[in-house]
Amino acid sequence: MIDIMLLLALPASGKSEIRRYLDHLDAGALADLSLGGQVHVDDYPYVHLMRRISGEMASLGAVPMFFTDSRSQFTEQRDWLTLTLLLDEDIRDVTGPPPPPGPAAPWLFDRMDSASEGAGIGRRFDALDSDLNGRLADAVEPDAAELRDSLPRVDSLDGRTLVVEFARGGPEGAVPPLESPFGFANSLAAMSSSVLVRSAIVHVAVSPAESRRRNLDRARPGPEGDASILHHGVPEAVMRGDYGTEDLSWMIMQSPLRGTVSIAHPEGPLLVPAARLDNEDDLTSHLRGEVSEWDAADTAELHHRLVAATTALNEEV
Repeated sequence: MIDIMLLLALPASGKSEIRRYLDHLDAGALADLSLGGQVHVDDYPYVHLMRRISGEMASLGAVPMFFTDSRSQFTEQRDWLTLTLLLDEDIRDVTGPPPPPGPAAPWLFDRMDSASEGAGIGRRFDALDSDLNGRLADAVEPDAAELRDSLPRVDSLDGRTLVVEFARGGPEGAVPPLESPFGFANSLAAMSSSVLVRSAIVHVAVSPAESRRRNLDRARPGPEGDASILHHGVPEAVMRGDYGTEDLSWMIMQSPLRGTVSIAHPEGPLLVPAARLDNEDDLTSHLRGEVSEWDAADTAELHHRLVAATTALNEEV
């Protein structure tokens, strides 16, 4: 059984839809995929909170911390690594104690500060004026509490597979290897070796042009869409400036061992099993709808490709 499956791709490539599909499979079908019961983790909720925080700071007359406006890229590109370190902590804490009770915003600010410090940026919330910090905390408290309460906690991962979703890329026209902090190579190198040695990667392969098309297709306007894993839209500037190219295909091709990616980890090079699931023909968008309306042929073909990918992973694991 695969312990940790890293489901990696450009935005709107079908990662979240695949997670939804896996959630509807019984134990026998999951066993066909070398998977156990599902525990899911992803980093999009942090992106949503970073945009909420930035918007509230602007409304309070302060310089926004993460994004200058709702359509912009990160002001500090090293925040891609901030996201990675937050996600890595969530993975490691799945079997740990629950987050502390009480106000959630100070807890979130401290976690974000610790992660951005690890990314080399420093502790930005600690540097805020105390009055601004307090007003900001009050404004985003409901969102912070929702995120904190949604973090998965289980007594043990025995018999379970932790499914981890995130997207990374680089500027349009860039050629791998991508400069830090862009791309999967740099984010994977920032993750804990204790996570990586238990992981296997499924690359949901979609071209940047198709990723942009589906991103527009899935987006629902307003707060309901912005907060949704399945229906949020990534701003066009981000799609081209941060997701205009991807480096995971290159990593797979460059690896010294077939069926793996080589990660230049600070603790030493690591080889992580990796398999490609081609989704350029879009077998997943229909999975956003009601289960009763899922296309039977596309669902069957998706399952076939998932079996092929996870079988390839198990050969390497």
